[in-house]
This record gives sequence, C-alpha cells and structure tokens, in this order.
Amino acid sequence: MGLSGKTAIVTGGASGIGRATALRLARDGADVAILDVDGAGAERVGREVAALGRRALTVEADVASAASVAAAADRVRGALGAVAVLVNAAGIASFVPLLQMSEAEWDRLVAVHLKGTFNCTRAVLPDMIATRWGRVVSIASVAGLNGGGPGLAHYAAAKAGIIGFTKAVALEMAGFGITVNAIAPGLIDTPLLERSGMPHEVRERIVQQMPVGRIGTPDDIAAACAYLASDEASFVTGQVLSPNGGGYL
Repeated sequence: MGLSGKTAIVTGGASGIGRATALRLARDGADVAILDVDGAGAERVGREVAALGRRALTVEADVASAASVAAAADRVRGALGAVAVLVNAAGIASFVPLLQMSEAEWDRLVAVHLKGTFNCTRAVLPDMIATRWGRVVSIASVAGLNGGGPGLAHYAAAKAGIIGFTKAVALEMAGFGITVNAIAPGLIDTPLLERSGMPHEVRERIVQQMPVGRIGTPDDIAAACAYLASDEASFVTGQVLSPNGGGYL
C-alpha cells in the first residue's frame, strides 16, 4: 500500500486487531510503534515487526492517560520520526447489564475507548499538520451502529462516540491532507472477545445468523486499516467502514 518510510503508531498493538494491523502496516513498508499496557506482549509484536525488516518500537502506555500518551508520542518521534499513521485499536470489553453497571466500570471503558482515541489523535495531529499528510484510523464497532445488545451500553456508547469524533475531526483536518476514518467491525475472533465474558451460545447464534457463515479474523480488519492508511484512500475521510460479514447492513 506504499507506506515505505512512514511511521505508524498502533495502540492496543500487543494482540488481536492491533497486532494484526501492526504486522500488516510493516509488510506495507511502515516503521511501527506498538503501544499497549501489556509491555511484554508489545515486545513480542515488536520482534515480529523487526523480523519483517522494519524498524519497531514498543512503548508501555495507557491510552486513557493524556500524560502517558504524550510521553509515548515523544518517544516515537525520537526513535522513528514524525508520526504519519495512527491506528486507535486499544480496547477493553465486558458484558454488564446497565442496572448492575458501576460508575467505575462505565468510566474505565469509556476512558480507554473514547478518551483514548481523543488522547492519541490529539498527540499526533501536529506531526501530520506539519507534513500535510496523515492517516487516523479508529476501531469502532458495529455495536456503535446498532447498540450491540444487552450488557453493552457502555461499549456501544463509547464506540458510537468514536464514530462521532471521527466525523468531526475529519472535517477539521481535511484541509491539511489528513484523512480520519473509523472501522466498525462485526464479531471478530480476538483475545479481547475471549476475555469479554460473551456467553458461548450468544457467539454461536451470531455466527449462525451471519450471511458469510464465519466469524471475522483480525487480518480482515487489518486489511481495512491498511487501505485507509494508504494513498489509495486519499479521497476517503469521515467514513465508517464496517467489515461485519453481512451481519449488519
């Protein structure tokens, strides 16, 4: 996709969609910084990126903390240069009925997903404005489009917020050669899904109802990220691409 010589940051890059995206961008020529609260996992992915012949940097960071993100962005600039591509893939998940949901559970999930997207985007936009070229891709969810289902009020609200944020920032940044888009995946087979507490019968029912007849893979989403990060997508901004197997039309 022609990313040679460009520096990319992938948050949540230690596993799942983040890991697959970091490796895909490296294959397309980018040097990649992997940000994650899981420092050991980020290191493993960093070694995989380096094995592809690209420069890699791993940074243990909490996207919900503006100070942590600012420090991480400075480290990336110092090691790899100005940031050209940002993929906001950091996330957590849980199923909690609204009336049982604590304020802390709501606040933490929204902080990681929505505030994290804000923190990271704000931290790298000056680089992109200075070079008049940039790509911001944020991982939302089909839950941000259809509500997700019982137990996902916090998750759906955060993901819908990412979509609104994407559209607003796309309008602000269009004159600087910066595109800002979101991806709203359907059900994807990731470690995050396994940790989310989704009942097995719910997962099976979703897959059975999916027109393509299978669950999505992290590589499915990484391919969409690679396109939106490329020059080929220079006329695409403020959009929501939803790879969901036909489960949401």
